[in-house]
Amino acid sequence: MRRGPKPAKSKVEAKPPAVHKSRKEDGSDVGDVEKRLAEALREKTEAVKREAETLEQQTATAEILRIIGSSPTDAQPVFDAIAINALRLCEAQGAVVVRYDGALLHVVAHHNVNPEAIDRIKRQYPMPPDRHLPMGQAVLDGAVVQVVDLQATEAFSGSVARQFGARGHVNIPLLLQGRAIGAIGISRPTLGPFSDRQIELLRTFAAQAVTAMENVRLFNETKEALEQQTATAEILRVISSSPADIQPVVDAIAAKAQDLCQAKTGAVFRFDGELIHVVAAHSFNLEAVEAHRQTYPTPPGRGGTTARAILSRAVVYIPDIREDPEYEHQTLAKATDYLSALAVPMLHEGEAVGAITVTRAEAGAFTQRQIELLKTFADQAVIAIENVRLFKELQEKNKALTQAHAQVSEAL
Repeated sequence: MRRGPKPAKSKVEAKPPAVHKSRKEDGSDVGDVEKRLAEALREKTEAVKREAETLEQQTATAEILRIIGSSPTDAQPVFDAIAINALRLCEAQGAVVVRYDGALLHVVAHHNVNPEAIDRIKRQYPMPPDRHLPMGQAVLDGAVVQVVDLQATEAFSGSVARQFGARGHVNIPLLLQGRAIGAIGISRPTLGPFSDRQIELLRTFAAQAVTAMENVRLFNETKEALEQQTATAEILRVISSSPADIQPVVDAIAAKAQDLCQAKTGAVFRFDGELIHVVAAHSFNLEAVEAHRQTYPTPPGRGGTTARAILSRAVVYIPDIREDPEYEHQTLAKATDYLSALAVPMLHEGEAVGAITVTRAEAGAFTQRQIELLKTFADQAVIAIENVRLFKELQEKNKALTQAHAQVSEAL
């Protein structure tokens, strides 16, 4: 009996030899894990730091907003808070805030500035914006000016911060409708730029400063408008109660003009067609009174503010009498202690019948709003003068009529 073929033995797959990691490779894996853990820890730490910075910044901006809300008539507390917080949150050494009035830069706040630097700043400001200074360039361009190393930047060699060792420096303009109305400047002795995050924080502070300034401006404008309306109503009341006497009216106008124009003195003058006479004066000392007695009456001319306004039948404003080559009343100005003067003519049917004049001890501009107020007062003075003239004419006519009636009665 034949035997069948023996079944083939199944092939057994060969197992690959075991690979044993070296101690060096084991250490590499551990190192990778440690690196990943360290990176995760670093990222976590940075995230916590960013959250803390964000919270600090939010707290600071909220505090400044609170100050803005509680100081509707004064931006100074806001400027001070911005200088302090800009310094602290941007890790800077010194901070300065300036306001720009359209002509000059004025320092309104500073924090942690070297006392010698403060003295130099006080001598330098107010000043027109200058491109040779970072602050001036920021205002003129309405853009951020960042200087990585102020000591190495010859273009800004006149900077006070540079002269006192600052290196990293940045200026942020205060922008209102695209126009700079001030700037925030911070500096530090270390080299390098401020971060984008810090610059954005300064932009936020700048926007808050603008909000504070606008709030104060609008509040003051509303207050001034109310005061002016009250003053004009008061003068109209005096006019109606003094139909036969101009003196109470011009006295009230001189006082209100001096007060509402924030002037040193206020005065009203009458022009009789030939000479100018002082008819009312407010806040004149004895020396000023005597000086005016020696100067008036005087004819119209170019030598004085009042005389020039009556001669030209137009508003005359002299910001600084020392710089006006035609001004002749230097003795009067010294006695009255003024450097700037504004005169508005009183016009009746196009002819000057007098003027209202206000002065200030310091050189500087009266506002257009104040000029318009004096024009209103001038119109009221003319009304009062005409009222008195008509009242007296009526009295004379009545007197003449009474006399004529008496004569007729006697004849009968």
